[in-house]
Amino acid sequence: MPLVPSDYQPPFLFRNGHFSTIYSGVFRKIHGLVQKRERVVLPDGDFLDLDWSESSRPTSKLVILVHGLEGDAQRHYITGSAKQFNLDGYDACAINLRGCSGVPNNMYRSYHSGATEDLQSVIAHVIAQGNYNALYLMGFSLGGNLIMKYLGDTKTLPSRLKAAVGVSVPCDLKSACDELLKSKNVLYSKRFKKHLLAKLHEKRKKFPDRITVESIQSIATLKDFDDVYTGPAHGFRDALDYYAQCSCAPVLNNIQLPSLIINAKNDSFLGPSCYPIAQAAANDKLYLEMPDFGGHVGFWGKRNVSYVEMRAVRFFNELT
Repeated sequence: MPLVPSDYQPPFLFRNGHFSTIYSGVFRKIHGLVQKRERVVLPDGDFLDLDWSESSRPTSKLVILVHGLEGDAQRHYITGSAKQFNLDGYDACAINLRGCSGVPNNMYRSYHSGATEDLQSVIAHVIAQGNYNALYLMGFSLGGNLIMKYLGDTKTLPSRLKAAVGVSVPCDLKSACDELLKSKNVLYSKRFKKHLLAKLHEKRKKFPDRITVESIQSIATLKDFDDVYTGPAHGFRDALDYYAQCSCAPVLNNIQLPSLIINAKNDSFLGPSCYPIAQAAANDKLYLEMPDFGGHVGFWGKRNVSYVEMRAVRFFNELT
């Protein structure tokens, strides 16, 4: 599918990628959303916490929302999306990935960009409940890569799954990591590393035979974290092996469900190969929108409804 033209034109300040990223991540607040938490036990004995919110009217449509690196189902981009979908007649199920709900998960492993088995478990759980005829996926950053990887890897998708949207998707994980390691992103990478290391220290207390204090102290960058923990803990050789096996870019050609990727051109987290122009051109089910502005999950919108929230609702509604 040829590139989708974008009509996103924010006010002047929000045309700066860093400003929009920081404002949306730190200062934006969502009020009025009521969520109910459900804990789901996974096949390996671990668990996921799901935060549900409902439309004010009966519906057979559900959107499943997936957050980004060190996010959770309470982040503004998740609650804002859930609220907007609820207003438009969709129920919403926001996934807290393993270890991200405020409670440490049970196992040494946690979540990562390619853990499609956990998304598959949630989808199976929702279908087993029998309440919805149409399911939709929306993921942000790491969560966007996760859902696109799931769609590209899964040969037979559930018939109730209708469409997907990914926002600020790091389609090539190595390219995205390379960008995060640059000086322009030092504040973001330090913040990510701080949170990741805090969780890893807690893992060490519970699994002292799996990782040492010295190993944790050797972690200077986000790539080091993936070399020391993410890769080995999830069955990959190292960071580069993890990036290669879990990036969605190589499998985007396989996607057979209408899917929209929205990646801003001024997203400082995304390297050149995170913009899958060739894949979109070759696949009539894959739509790629590249607004000039938006930063990383930093899309502004009037009345505190972001552009991507309205865009996702419109994309899904156009298919029904």
